Order: sequence, then structure tokens, then C-alpha cells
Amino acid sequence: MRVEREAKLTVDPGFRMPDLSEPGEGLRGTIGETDRFVSTYHDTDDLRLARWGVSLRFRTGEGWTLKLPRAVDGSVMVRDEHTFDKGPARPPSDAVDLVRALVRGGTLTPVARLRTVRHRTRITRGVDGPSVAEVALDEVSALEGRRVVERFRQAEVELADAAESSAMAPILAILVDAGARPAEPVPKIVRVLGVRAAAPPDVLAPDASPSSTVAEVVRSSIASSTERLITHDAMVRLGIDPEGVHQARVAARRLRSDLRTLRSLLDPDWRDGLRGELAWLGTELGNVRDLDVLGLRLRDHASTLPDDEASSVGRLLDRLRDRREAAQAELMSAMRVPRYVALLDALVDAAARPQVLDEVADMRAAEVIGVVMEAPWSHLKKLCDSLDAASADADLHHARIRAKRVRYAAEALEPVFGRPARRFARQAESLQAVLGAHQDAVVALAWLREQAEGASARVAFAAGRLTGAEARVRDDARQLWPEIWAELRRKRLRFWE
Repeated sequence: MRVEREAKLTVDPGFRMPDLSEPGEGLRGTIGETDRFVSTYHDTDDLRLARWGVSLRFRTGEGWTLKLPRAVDGSVMVRDEHTFDKGPARPPSDAVDLVRALVRGGTLTPVARLRTVRHRTRITRGVDGPSVAEVALDEVSALEGRRVVERFRQAEVELADAAESSAMAPILAILVDAGARPAEPVPKIVRVLGVRAAAPPDVLAPDASPSSTVAEVVRSSIASSTERLITHDAMVRLGIDPEGVHQARVAARRLRSDLRTLRSLLDPDWRDGLRGELAWLGTELGNVRDLDVLGLRLRDHASTLPDDEASSVGRLLDRLRDRREAAQAELMSAMRVPRYVALLDALVDAAARPQVLDEVADMRAAEVIGVVMEAPWSHLKKLCDSLDAASADADLHHARIRAKRVRYAAEALEPVFGRPARRFARQAESLQAVLGAHQDAVVALAWLREQAEGASARVAFAAGRLTGAEARVRDDARQLWPEIWAELRRKRLRFWE
């Protein structure tokens, strides 16, 4: 995988590539070869990939390329580019796997074929310096069979992998001075496929506001978390960035929590069915995420130890890595079964058409929805008022779960109640965080004690050092959480009353 950083420009038929031999900033341009290739793009009948900003193509001489959007920085598209060496007959299974959350039960078929003549100019740092960018002037023909149905030209500037982002500006300036115009940061296949490809994706979270109806608030809440789950699916499958699992788990947890919080407004069978499936997915994701958290904590603690002790910690981390790899394999098995695709389909449908009870769906949310805060708040208050700094670990963990539910509930209502809901949610997040630090330390302590049993003297000693660090985190959190709870329980923060 590589990260592509590219800007596109629209050019008129009479546009000529300007002199790029010395574009400034110590750069130098050299005219390169002219290439010719044909690219066949695959998508579903309703163009789900294009609508999410994703492209999957087979190009003669190159093989398959999948591009997943990462960000848009002004006019620059940033995409993760994955290449696959397979024949042209059908998309490689590894590529299909990475877009499964977008395609779900759909079928990928050819949707467009483009013939391109590309005139290249290579930009380097000085005469013999490293590559900075490539400027391409493309003459594109959209084909139906052998017939050309559309022609257009466009310029592209793509930064080299190691180039600074600032290198883009002087090159774009020369092209614009020569008559090129910045284009929308979308793949060229979107231009060819037209308005259907430029349509919104099949999950789009609408903005809610104080004037929104109950149904609109529910839809906004479900759609935003469903979008988060879908857009992090590929990152989870790649398994190279723990943030993917973290974000997917947050999405599943928030969805389940919101369905619980809003339960009095929703069809019970529909609500409970979704919550059950989300619990299954959340468990699978949690098995991996918990190990990621543990690994990060232990590595942080190990970085403070002398080198000879840190090497012994490495053996502990090797064990943890093996367990994490096994958990990742189990997660992948779960995400490759029809049950997971069925859940995604149900969530996409829920994001568009949540089953809100008819008697409340069209009511103004600001007048009626605040009541959903009562149950999660009363559960949290009753529990935390009964606890103190010496309470059992399990009770503090339970308080953390309830603090998270309260926080999620307040965040779901923030579009309706604004700043007061945001203040409450932030304080609830502070309580969740300190109780979470306590629970993470408790889990780490249990794992370290388990690993120390029967271990060599050096490994047992290293585990002991880490145990001391985790015990301090646990004890500090125990002393701090009552103070944060005292602030959260102040009546002035309860925005819904």
C-alpha cells in the first residue's frame, strides 16, 4: 500500500503544457515518456464504490488498483492505493475483501472503460535530486466497445512518496497561469459516469438541530455511527493500524448504546434485533482492541525501563503479539460470514429508515426527547453514589460502562440541546476516562501476574516492574474519580431537566 497525494486540473482543448523545467523552489522538470493504456473500472450497478469516492480498476500493463479515500486537503486528494497482480477476468478476492462493507451483497462488474494517452513530466529536487512529483497531461477517451462516447483532457500533479506537501503549490501555480483550472477533487471515473456516481453514498448522516423531529434525530445518530463503522472496515481488515479496530468498536458500541437510550421511541423488535447483532460484533472487535490497549500500555511503561530490563519485556510483548494475531484471525473470520454482511445491510437500512414509533416520529425533538436521559443518568447516579475510592474493581468497571452510556446519550442529543449537552458530555467523558484508566490497569495487572507464573527470573522481574507501574495508575485513578463524579452530578449540568 502507498499513499497517493494528487491534484487534478481541468484544461481546455487548446491547452499546452507550460515550461516546467524550473518551476521554482529549487525544483527541476524533465519531460518523460508518453504512455498509452486502457483502464476498466468495476463497480456495482448502483455505483456504490464511486459514491463513496472509491475506485477499482484493471489497467493494461499494471494489473488491479484499488484506491480508498483518506482525506481531501483543499484541492488535493489523499488516497490509500493498493495494487494486486491478478488477471483481468475478475477483481482479486483481496481487493473485494477491502470493499466488502461498501459492496455488501452487490456484485462488482465492469462499468466503464477508459483509454488514456498520458504525457509525463518528472519534477525533481535539483538536476539529479530525488523525485518530487509527476505532472501528467491526460487525453482520455471513454469507450463503449470500440466506440468513443466521450473525450476530455485533464492535468494531474501527483507528489512522490517522500515529497513535502508544500512542493505542490509552485507546480500548480505554473499550470494555472498557463490556463488550467483547479478541478473538483474526485476520481476521473466519476466524471465519466456522471451524476449517478456523484450522488451521495448509501449512508449519509443528516444534520440534526433544535428544530428537528424525533425521527430526524434518531436517523442522524444511527447514520453517523454506521458511516464510521463502514469507513473503517477496510482498515480493520488490513490489520496494520490499531485505530481501525478502535473506531469500528466505538461505532458498534455507540450504536448499541444509542438504541438502548432511545428505546422508548423505537419499535422494540427491530431495536432489540439490531442490539443483539451489534453485541456480537462488538465482542469480536473488543477481543482485538483490548489486546491493542494492553500492548500500548506495556510498551509505554517499558520505554521507561533500563535497556536490559526492556529486553525482557520484549518477551512478554511477543506473547501478547501472538495472542493478538490469533484474535485478529478470529475477527476476520467473523467479518467474512454472511451474518456480518446482513448486519451491515440492516444498519444501512436503519440509517435511512429507522423504525421510530409513529406516535412520536414527527414530534419536535426538543420538546420530548430529553426524557431519554433520565434512565441512564439515574442508573449512573445510583451506582456512583454508592461507591467510593475503596470500592471493588468490578463495581468501578460497571460505573465506567454507565458513564459511557450517559456520555453517548448526551452526545446524541447535542444537536438538539447544543452547548449545555456538550458540557455535560465532556464531564461524563472525563469520568469515563479515569474509570477506564482504572479498568485498563486492572486488566494489565491480571495479565502480568498470569505471565509471571512459571516464567524465567528475568521475565518475572520485568513483569514485576510493569506491575508496579500499572498499580500506580490504578491507585491514582481510584483517588481521582470521586472528584470528577462530584462535578458531574451538579444539578446545573443536567441540561434536560
